[in-house]
Amino acid sequence: MYLLGLGIVLLLMKYLEYGPVAGWSWWIVLAPFGLAAAWWAWADFSGYTKRKAMEKMDQKKRDRLDKQREKLGLKTSKRR
Repeated sequence: MYLLGLGIVLLLMKYLEYGPVAGWSWWIVLAPFGLAAAWWAWADFSGYTKRKAMEKMDQKKRDRLDKQREKLGLKTSKRR
């Protein structure tokens, strides 16, 4: 996501001919978009995206269970 944001900022600076970016090659300005696409392809291929989504769901589940236990007056166990 950071690469996408950087790419948009550089693209605007190049288009508006602002600062030192105005003199840079278009390849340099558009490189963050290619790097972002490569990152997303790697993240999907390696399972990184799915793993992070599952960790987030598991954390929500643990939080929900802990909250329910507290409401019932049961002692909650701290999980890591």
